[in-house]
Amino acid sequence: MEDADDGAWVVRPIDGGRSTKAYRCPGCNQEIRPGQGHLVTWPADGGHTAVDGPEDRHHWHRPCWQHRTTRQPPVDRTRNAPRYG
Repeated sequence: MEDADDGAWVVRPIDGGRSTKAYRCPGCNQEIRPGQGHLVTWPADGGHTAVDGPEDRHHWHRPCWQHRTTRQPPVDRTRNAPRYG
C-alpha cells in the first residue's frame, strides 16, 4: 500500500512478461504496449482486491505514476486531436 497526498493506493508492479494486453496510461494518455512493464493501481479504501472493482484499477507507466500529483493534465496526441495555438 502507498499513502500519498491523493490518498491511499494499492500499487502492484506488472512485469513485462506478464503483460499481454495494451492499456492506456491515465497520466500521459499514451499506450502501454503488451510486454511492457508497468504498474496497476486502485484505491486502498473500499476493500478492493486485485480482482474486485476493475473500474477502479488503472494501468500506469511507472514515471507517470510517480509524477501524477505534479504534472499537467494529459494531452490528447491522437492524429485527430484539435490543435491550439
